[in-house]
Amino acid sequence: MILLELFLSFLEIGAVSFGGGYAMIPLIMEKVTAHGWMSEEDFLNIVAVAESTPGPIAINAATFIGSSQAGFLGALCATVGVVLPALIIILLIAAIVRNLIKYKPVQAFLAGLRPCIVGLIISTGFLLLLKNLIGISSVPGVIDSGIRPDFRGIVILALLVAANFAFWLSTHKKRKFPPILMIIFAAILGMLLY
Repeated sequence: MILLELFLSFLEIGAVSFGGGYAMIPLIMEKVTAHGWMSEEDFLNIVAVAESTPGPIAINAATFIGSSQAGFLGALCATVGVVLPALIIILLIAAIVRNLIKYKPVQAFLAGLRPCIVGLIISTGFLLLLKNLIGISSVPGVIDSGIRPDFRGIVILALLVAANFAFWLSTHKKRKFPPILMIIFAAILGMLLY
């Protein structure tokens, strides 16, 4: 039963998500916490691990969540569920619809989706910032328990931003800090500060 539940939940997420993995994170979090598969804190840890491993973040998160619930078969069901809608849509677009992009209604549809996708990505980043660095999980949580900022996390973020900016300046504003080095630097800082 859990395998079917994982497959259908991630199939729904994959079917209604536009904009890639970061736009899917709020939907995945909503499903995972609604089913009681993990807490918000555990989910945010999964997001951190999924971000730092190779591959798309939503697929990695689905794989980790499925694995935590039902082992290898759970990982397989969740991963296939989240990938299947995009695979079908891409195959349809490649086979049938690719010439439709020149039509104004299709362009208007895509133009209307862009702000929504940007909003989903920004809200995900904002949620991660509030939860992980400032310690706010909800407005009632602020009123009940106050704000508990994670000063070590704030220091790590500040050092990463400074390193990225210094690298950008040192390359005459042509390149940003390589993401893999950023992840390694953040991991080292995490080990030192935590």
